Amino acid sequence: MNAEQAYIAYKPLLYTIAYRMLGSRSDAEEIVQDVLTDYSLQKDGEDIRNEKAYLSRMLTNRCLNIVQSARVRREVYVGNWLPEPEVSFDSVSEDPAEQFERREELSYALLVMLERLTPVERAVFVLRESLEYDYEEIAAILQKTAANCRKILSRAKEKLQEKRNVLPLNDRRVEPLAAAFLEAVQSGRLEGLTQLLTEDALLVSDGGGKVRAAIRPIRGRRRVSAFLQGVIPKGFLGDGCQTAWINGQLGFVVTENGRIQKTITFQLDERGEQLERIFVMLNPDKLPGQASF
Repeated sequence: MNAEQAYIAYKPLLYTIAYRMLGSRSDAEEIVQDVLTDYSLQKDGEDIRNEKAYLSRMLTNRCLNIVQSARVRREVYVGNWLPEPEVSFDSVSEDPAEQFERREELSYALLVMLERLTPVERAVFVLRESLEYDYEEIAAILQKTAANCRKILSRAKEKLQEKRNVLPLNDRRVEPLAAAFLEAVQSGRLEGLTQLLTEDALLVSDGGGKVRAAIRPIRGRRRVSAFLQGVIPKGFLGDGCQTAWINGQLGFVVTENGRIQKTITFQLDERGEQLERIFVMLNPDKLPGQASF
């Protein structure tokens, strides 16, 4: 396989690894481009038998370095740091294959939770649980033993499940709750909104110091409701609000003058009956530009 064929064959996989490792679309795109460019230069002088393993190793090692430095940068980040959302405006499909594909995407809530892990734990989790690499492949990529990788994955799962019995997955049960949330904030009838939230609901917003956002997470049903009551009259919904797929789960995109102003994403409680977390991305550096419905 020549360099151009490798680019076409492996770019989607490499981007998926990079995005799930870094939580940044722009960083993922840049690092994939760099890896594939370097690979095309190296290939002429090397006999590479397993291109997928070789490229995965190159990419993962570079991601590990970036994650380490990113943690230092985030210590001075203004307010809450959230991953960049991936937004799609595709219509809701009843095709079981398409529905399955969306559920297989890492939910935004899980992407947020991955920040609890060390870089190596995150790499093992992404490669094994998200992309189904076998332990021998992961061991070769990370230069560890398969047994060690199993232990790392077990430790990562313990951290992620520390406060939950199940990991937050993409779930179609969020759709009626999301619709009820939108109806409540659009109509201004927020009495019903309170009932949609768990008692310990949490709202996290990321403005990155570029736009106004809550500096700290807002905790508790009453405080979240009070916060929304305060910001809705001040243009919280911009001049338009559109449903969208955000990391494979239904959420909302708020626009202003045709540009995306914020995304709103949800995490369900363990029973799938109420909203436990609301994630609001406002940082313009992390949002797609022009809205395309």
